[in-house]
Amino acid sequence: MLKRFDDSTIQPFNNLKITHIITRLIVGGAQENTVATLLGLRQKPGVEVQLVSGPTTGPEGSLEAEAAKIDGRLTIVPELVRPVHPLKDFIALRKLEQILREQKPDIVHTHSGKAGILGRLAAKRAGVPVIIHHIHGPSFGPFQGALANLVFTAAEKHAAKVTDHFFCSAGAMTQRYLAAGIGRPEMFTRIFSGFDLKPFLNAKNDLTLRQKTGLKQDHFVIGKIGRLFKLKGHADLVNAFAKLLPHIPHARLLFVGDGMLRSKIENQVHALGLDGKVIFTGLVPPGEVAHYVGIMDCLAHLSYREALSRALPQALAAGKPVVAYNFDGADEVCLENKTGFVVRTGDIDAAAQRLRQLADEPGLRIKLGQAGTDFVKANFAIEKMVDDQYTVYQELAAERGIRA
Repeated sequence: MLKRFDDSTIQPFNNLKITHIITRLIVGGAQENTVATLLGLRQKPGVEVQLVSGPTTGPEGSLEAEAAKIDGRLTIVPELVRPVHPLKDFIALRKLEQILREQKPDIVHTHSGKAGILGRLAAKRAGVPVIIHHIHGPSFGPFQGALANLVFTAAEKHAAKVTDHFFCSAGAMTQRYLAAGIGRPEMFTRIFSGFDLKPFLNAKNDLTLRQKTGLKQDHFVIGKIGRLFKLKGHADLVNAFAKLLPHIPHARLLFVGDGMLRSKIENQVHALGLDGKVIFTGLVPPGEVAHYVGIMDCLAHLSYREALSRALPQALAAGKPVVAYNFDGADEVCLENKTGFVVRTGDIDAAAQRLRQLADEPGLRIKLGQAGTDFVKANFAIEKMVDDQYTVYQELAAERGIRA
């Protein structure tokens, strides 16, 4: 984290204006992080916050109702859409610039790929003193083709020229961006994506919810939290579960979330003869996720693309060990043989073996889960996340001559 100034010399601001820009307010980790940050910043003296977003589309659900708690300070730009669309992108850029000229923020803090590029460019054109981009997940990497990587890397390099600082949800993001020639080491600060710990710390194995979900008391429940979307690893997990089931016939797989790939995953489940053994909850409001984590015995997150999924620390907060692919940042929370197991991305056999180990060894589950809870309590509180970001805001503002 930045430490260019003695904290004692930085005074609270009388009117520090901060505008956050994000592509969509769907139910997802980056979006929950953003809304939680804004609500937390509202409690800071002398801070005024605004939020700009594109329209919320898709089956993943919406956080616009949560964002509305920011006293109506949510602006929707209809042309700010996730897919590349030259005409809409141009219009969105102009509208963002106009909004920022009207709001006159001291700091613009962008999130996600499209809003990250257009928002930073618009902020520069509008003369915003401090521009920050939050890397919640990589926009380039081995999960996509060479042409897409070339385009997205070039776009990130261009936007980095007008970026003052980067927040990363995982240290692995810093290394990925630096390796691609984007930014300098001192421009990056890792800030774990905090969340309300209490519901997860208090999560219980609710037998009534198990019964409602189609689970029995003696079932070994492997949970997965996330949108049913490409690169999230649901298909790999179904295949790993199919390998596990002959050895652990009382195992069940619980998918918490919804998305455009649901019918495809359901077809896979049927083709493998797993009907009744894989449960789909459908869309679950963020406030109810902890209840479902409580009825899990462990969590498996075989994602191909993440920065650091909030599902990992959420499960650990509830004392549930984790098996995860070695995507960017997973090993920063899923500590090998301490809070869970990290396996090579794509190694379905290894994932199945680790899940079998957790099923066979209840004592190991308890040991890993307790260590995970301790780790999350020390690192993932919302208050810590907001305070860490606010400290960097103060330092960058002071550096730009923005004073109390």
